[in-house]
Amino acid sequence: MSDKNEGYKVVSDNRQARYLYEILETYEAGIQLTGTEVKSIRAGKANLQDGYALIRDGEIWLINAHISPYTASGQYFNHEPRRTRKLLLHREQIRKLIGKVEQQGLTLVPLKMYLKRGWVKVSIALAKGKKVHDKREDIKRRQDQRDMQRAMKNY
Repeated sequence: MSDKNEGYKVVSDNRQARYLYEILETYEAGIQLTGTEVKSIRAGKANLQDGYALIRDGEIWLINAHISPYTASGQYFNHEPRRTRKLLLHREQIRKLIGKVEQQGLTLVPLKMYLKRGWVKVSIALAKGKKVHDKREDIKRRQDQRDMQRAMKNY
C-alpha cells in the first residue's frame, strides 16, 4: 500500500474513476485541511469515491470527498465529513485547467489522496466521460489479457 521508493503513502484511491472516465492529464495538488482532518487522513479514514472538483472564482474546490471525523476528538472540535475543501495549485495550472474545463467540457476528478513528506496531497485528473461501449471494450481487453496470462503460465 505504501511505496518506500517513491516516498509517499496512498491513503485513498478512487479506482472507479479510471473505469468511468478517460484520464487525459493528472496534477498533484495540495489540500487545505483542519487539524482533525489531517489526523483522520493519517489514520486512513478518507474516501474519494463520490468526490469531484469544481472551479469557482479562479480557485479549485474538492467537493463531496468524505473524511471521517477523528474519533479521539470531541464533537465540538471535529470537522464536517463532506465539507468543501480548497485545492492548492499554481496560478498557471489553474488558468490552464479553467480553459480546458470550460472550452472542451472536461471534468476534474480526484484519483488518489496520499501523504508525501508529511503533507497531504491529492492527485486530480482532467478527464472525459466514457461511453458504455468504451467501458465494455476495456472489460473485454482486460479479460483477454487475463486469458493470455493464463495461457502463458500453463506453458
